Amino acid sequence: MSERPSGTPRTESPGGFWAQAGADPERTVLIAPDGEEWTAGRLHADVNRLVHGLRAAGMERGDAFAVVLPNGVEFFTAYLAASQAGFYLVPVNHHLVGPEIAWIVADSGAKVLIAHERFAAAATAAADEAGLPGARRYSVGDVDGFRPYAELLDGQPAAPPADRTLGWVMNYTSGTTGRPRGIRRPLPGRPPEETHLGGFLGIFGIRPFDGNVHLVCSPLYHTAVLQFAGASLHIGHRLVLMDKWTPEEMLRLIDTHACTHTHMVPTQFHRLLALPEEVRGRYDVGSMRHAIHGAAPCPDHVKRAMIDWWGHCVEEYYAASEGGGAFATAEDWLKKPGTVGRAWPISELAVFDDDGNRLPPGELGTVYMKMSTGGFSYHKDEAKTRKNRIGDFFTVGDLGLLDEDGYLFLRDRKIDMIISGGVNIYPAEIESVLLGHPAVADAAAFGIPHADWGEEVRAVVEPAEGHTPGPELAAAILAHCEQRLAGYKRPRSVDFIGAMPRDPNGKLYKRRLREPYWEGHDRPV
Repeated sequence: MSERPSGTPRTESPGGFWAQAGADPERTVLIAPDGEEWTAGRLHADVNRLVHGLRAAGMERGDAFAVVLPNGVEFFTAYLAASQAGFYLVPVNHHLVGPEIAWIVADSGAKVLIAHERFAAAATAAADEAGLPGARRYSVGDVDGFRPYAELLDGQPAAPPADRTLGWVMNYTSGTTGRPRGIRRPLPGRPPEETHLGGFLGIFGIRPFDGNVHLVCSPLYHTAVLQFAGASLHIGHRLVLMDKWTPEEMLRLIDTHACTHTHMVPTQFHRLLALPEEVRGRYDVGSMRHAIHGAAPCPDHVKRAMIDWWGHCVEEYYAASEGGGAFATAEDWLKKPGTVGRAWPISELAVFDDDGNRLPPGELGTVYMKMSTGGFSYHKDEAKTRKNRIGDFFTVGDLGLLDEDGYLFLRDRKIDMIISGGVNIYPAEIESVLLGHPAVADAAAFGIPHADWGEEVRAVVEPAEGHTPGPELAAAILAHCEQRLAGYKRPRSVDFIGAMPRDPNGKLYKRRLREPYWEGHDRPV
């Protein structure tokens, strides 16, 4: 069992990880999934070595490198290295298959790929397809054709590198075209010490030091998960990393390490609530101050049950990879059930109609956000960047309304997007794969209710002439998808239809397909 933070709570200005590593190098700042404890000094030294190693591999300020890694110290080493060397870190969802990873590696212009041996097949296929030279492939563990990750660090100095400058994370988010798009922010040209993000967590009432321990219970390749964890580290919080999440293990870690805050998705709530009372009662979760959830809608009955169990630490936010957002305390939500909260102090919310007119409270329209922290562009997609903006406001396509008190209520989500277990899935990409099968004349993919994940993917197919609908054809189509889509994107089943409901211009009335599956459920379609 690791030592719990103790003594008089510290609340002074944190100065970012870099200052803390210099002032207190023996302080434990990270507990790896295997229980190994990392001090600030040890982590700082590895970060410095990685910067030197990446520069020796040919990387310069403004270059990108991609990682296909599980939650672990190597992920955080890469994150901190990018943030002090002016690199772009490109975190890749490790559930993707080779061609999907290859697209991101090539599109981002990644000069180096670091992958874990657990994802060897997909990483190798991706590196080959992207044309990445063997000298720029590195692996944690053994991957044929990859150099050991340790080579990037071995022999490099532990001292900070010269020409330190703030870098960014470049996350990829899918669009309606189905191809992922990188969210690229210009490098600010400021010292890395200015990245501590204390103001971000302050939105949620989370203070520097103060005995805080952040539990990372979701994959770090997610934008919000990495931002919450990185911000926590920079303001003096200890991190406890989970690799593979299970509900009882989460409770055990909260109890063992006195975890005070975490970022969650509603699927995790659902699975925690499914634990027997006897299992729940074994663990003390009284240390939890902020169990912040987002990424997907949370059913009212699930949220009420979590508040009943964990108390008013259950809080909600609304944001996107592009920015945010809104925040609702438990008190806010109980007062206005269904709200995702009011605007952050660093953001502004507005609702516009299709003609670009700002709507008054109570009227449904497209939700737009504006942030005071700077803009972004979609990498290599200026048309999408322009399309999603009105002045300084941007949208991710969600529909909603603001009430008289400024509370936001969402009424729909990104057009046709599926959210399964807190993960965004874009039907256009699935439909493109379905249409690649010779027996498919037309296809649609959408989400249907799933008790655990929130939604699962369902495909509806119009067979091509000469092909008979039935179990044999459905199995062939699903096998086709298995070779081309990550597991979480694949349809779980296929239904057949004589003709797709389209208007004369070819627009698909997807709502007509979805409605029968959502009858009797409390989610809008």
